[in-house]
Amino acid sequence: MVNFIKEFTASFDVDPQVGFSPLAPNELPVAGGDEIVGELNAQAEYAKLRVASKDAHTPNGIWIATPDNPQFSVVGTSNVDIRWNRHCEVGTPGFEFLPGLPKPLEYDFVVYKGMENDCHPYGAAYHDIQETRSTGLIEFLKQNKITTVLIGGLALDFCVATTAKQLRKAGFRVIINLAGTRAIAKDPSEVILQMAAMDIEFVENFLDLAALKFKTDMGGE
Repeated sequence: MVNFIKEFTASFDVDPQVGFSPLAPNELPVAGGDEIVGELNAQAEYAKLRVASKDAHTPNGIWIATPDNPQFSVVGTSNVDIRWNRHCEVGTPGFEFLPGLPKPLEYDFVVYKGMENDCHPYGAAYHDIQETRSTGLIEFLKQNKITTVLIGGLALDFCVATTAKQLRKAGFRVIINLAGTRAIAKDPSEVILQMAAMDIEFVENFLDLAALKFKTDMGGE
């Protein structure tokens, strides 16, 4: 059972892009990544604001995997940890949101991240891995008196988890919608335990309303 007040709640779609789904098999397809749209739209119904983030990469990132330096091999610079296959390059189909989601201008706030060749951040709250350069996300949420953030998106064990941790550190209550996300790893239990240790909460889904209990305003449930 989970309680929250809609007036102080934001729904966050973290990187729900074609490049992270089987719709783009040559990028970073997360198994089932194209199946989360219904859940993301459902969770947004219980929030005052809807925000999103997008990887917005260039074709020349130093993190791009090559035959000599395959995916997951270490780069180790200050803002790139490991290499990844090309994905979510601006202007390509992989950059776009999954079909069925709002257009970027229909969200209340959108973060574009990873635009520099030498930066590959995971979290949406900061442009750098050291978390010193704000994207404005935290400030936007606080300005709008948001205290709770519902999160889904791709992928659970990287961008979703990092964003959730950043928001929790910033003082927000964070609730992960497990049906609205998918992981790269077959078993993401370790990262789930890490988030739980930070008092990040989890719900199974938002389409099955019987599993949830909402406060929709200050006075009633």
